[in-house]
Amino acid sequence: MRSGKGNAHAHSLFISDLHLCRSRPVITAQFLAFLQYQASQAESLYILGDFFEYWAGDDDLDQHLPIIEALRILADNGTSIFFMHGNRDFLIGDRFAQATRITLLADPTLIELYGRRILLSHGDALCTDDVAYQAFRQQVRTPAWQHAFLQQPLASRKAQIEALRKRSEQEKSGKQESIMDVNEDAVDTLIRQFQYPQVLIHGHTHRPALHQLTVDGHQVQRWVLGDWYDQGSCLRADHSGFTNQPL
Repeated sequence: MRSGKGNAHAHSLFISDLHLCRSRPVITAQFLAFLQYQASQAESLYILGDFFEYWAGDDDLDQHLPIIEALRILADNGTSIFFMHGNRDFLIGDRFAQATRITLLADPTLIELYGRRILLSHGDALCTDDVAYQAFRQQVRTPAWQHAFLQQPLASRKAQIEALRKRSEQEKSGKQESIMDVNEDAVDTLIRQFQYPQVLIHGHTHRPALHQLTVDGHQVQRWVLGDWYDQGSCLRADHSGFTNQPL
C-alpha cells in the first residue's frame, strides 16, 4: 500500500477549472504530472467541473486519450476519482465515466470525509446575479435539450460550442465583475438546504480564497478553488483540516 492511503496520513484532493484543451499543452502536461506524483498518493481525487475547455459529447473520446488513460491508471491503482460537471463540460456522460473509472456526482453533493460534512458544487449555480446565464444554464441542463443537441453531427456541435464561447467572452467583457461572482444569499440558501455543513468547496469563479461564514449561527468554511491558467491549484483535505497543496 502506498504512502497516504489507509493510514494516519490519508488525504483527498480537490481541483477544478483546468480547462484542458489542445491549445494549452502546458496545462495538460502539468495535470498528467499531478496525477502521477500527487494524486497517486491520495485516497480520492475530486474534480469539480470545467475540467475541459468544452465537451461536445462522449463520441469525442479519441481527442483526449492521454488524459483518459492517465485517469484510468490512477483509478486502477487505487485512487477513487469523483467528477462533477461544470458549465463547460456538462455533457460528459457514462461513456467517459466508464473509460476513466470515475464516479459522476450531482451538483451539489454532500459528502462526509475525515469527520466533516463537506458540500461540493461547481459554483456556477450560485452566480444568481447573472440572470441571462442562469436562464441559459437551465435550458441546456434539460434532458430534452441535451438529447437533441447530441443527435447532431460532432462537427456541427463543436462549431456551435465555439460560437457560444465567442459570444460568451464578448458578453463577459460588458458585465460587472460582481455579477459573475457568487451571490451571498444563494450561498446561504444552499448551506441551509443541506443542514449547515462545516465546509463548502466550489470552483467556477477563478477567485481562490477561504471565506469564513456564519449562517444562522453556524460556522462554515467556503473554500474557492483556483483555475490552472497560470499555475495549478489544489486543495488538500485530511484529518487535520484543509490546506492548499503546492504543485
